[in-house]
Amino acid sequence: MTEPAPLGAEQPLDRSGDAPEVVAFWEQLGLPGLFDVHVHFLPPPIQRAVWTVFDSAGPKLGREWPIRYRTSVEDRVALLRAMGVRRFSALPYAHKPGVATYLNEWAAGFADRVPESLRSATFYPEEGAAAYVAGAIEAGTEIFKLHLQVGEFHLDDPLLAPVWGVLEDAGTPVVVHAGSGPVPNAYTGPESTRRVLTRHPRLALVVAHMGAPEFGDFLELAETHERVCLDTTMVFTDFFPATYPDDLVPRLRDLQPKVLLGSDFPTIPYPYRHQLDGLADLDLGDDWLRDVCWHNGARLLGTERR
Repeated sequence: MTEPAPLGAEQPLDRSGDAPEVVAFWEQLGLPGLFDVHVHFLPPPIQRAVWTVFDSAGPKLGREWPIRYRTSVEDRVALLRAMGVRRFSALPYAHKPGVATYLNEWAAGFADRVPESLRSATFYPEEGAAAYVAGAIEAGTEIFKLHLQVGEFHLDDPLLAPVWGVLEDAGTPVVVHAGSGPVPNAYTGPESTRRVLTRHPRLALVVAHMGAPEFGDFLELAETHERVCLDTTMVFTDFFPATYPDDLVPRLRDLQPKVLLGSDFPTIPYPYRHQLDGLADLDLGDDWLRDVCWHNGARLLGTERR
């Protein structure tokens, strides 16, 4: 790893030592590797801008957020491969009108170069969104990403109304950061997600961060809608302060086929293995871990490029 280190660091990052412990985790479960549905790869200028926001502990973060895996695109791909993350997303997310198509073109090129990557895309409430989403699906997009807190829009924004029918018919999953963590604003929370699902109950949504901190509301959506899943991103880690419902763990046991491993790599402040240990500490058993860490993602998105 040879890219510049975080602000204030004296040496370039080298996180290759994180790989053996991750490999040991999935090997002990008898898995072929890990399937991570919540990984970000962005065009380098935008990635640098995102990391600058994290360095400044901006208002949408509310705290200091050191970045463990601040390395080049190539080094990050190599590290995921060394850790045995056999399939992973790229999850670009548009923060304003006019950037989604640029992000989608870059992500498509990334997927062409990296066969393990899910072909990822995003969209934004703007004229023409339904057309470019349909075009992305036709071109092979496997997963989309929306971030309501960063983009500052509701999921049922009128400009998105025609998009949801396209996605419902296609069945392409959308990872949605709709929960109010880490800092709430007027656009976060379960309400707009609930309204969209009322109109489009067959949508394939993956609720990022399990909807934190509104866990109960988003678990209910997963319990009542056949194609709504949850990802584990940053939940049950030391960095993620949260008040968990008393019935969270038994509900997660019942939702075993709908819980997907997510990490938020590379912009996490702890070793990748820490997230996995947090899941193991729930004591839901090896079969639950196998489903979360591999089988559920493989069923939803496949183990090879479509």
